[in-house]
Amino acid sequence: MKTDIKEIEINGVTYIEKGSQVIPSQNVDGLEYVIIRSANAGVFAGYLKSKEKDEVIMINTRRLWYWDGAASLSQLATEGVTKPENCKFSVVVSNQIILGVCEIISTTEKAKNQIEGIKSWKN
Repeated sequence: MKTDIKEIEINGVTYIEKGSQVIPSQNVDGLEYVIIRSANAGVFAGYLKSKEKDEVIMINTRRLWYWDGAASLSQLATEGVTKPENCKFSVVVSNQIILGVCEIISTTEKAKNQIEGIKSWKN
């Protein structure tokens, strides 16, 4: 039988397994790194510059066309993917306006670093 322990308390101090804690992603110039889903344009990751109704402006944006190793956008935003070599993410676009946004998900530092580190897919 295998026991999976993520934290332990010793002398009143709780220790958490490295890599198991959820750390929000760091901001760039005060902007949050997010994953957004648009009703008509797909899924994007980047820094949220502004939002008005269902329109957002993002900087350093990538379209996430295909990902492997995450069951949902929520898991992708929290844990990243387990198969980054299979992902199809676009080149980085410096400034982008996206209409019809129906979901905005904050990312962890781990997920942000992974998304930014995946090589741009080219056909």
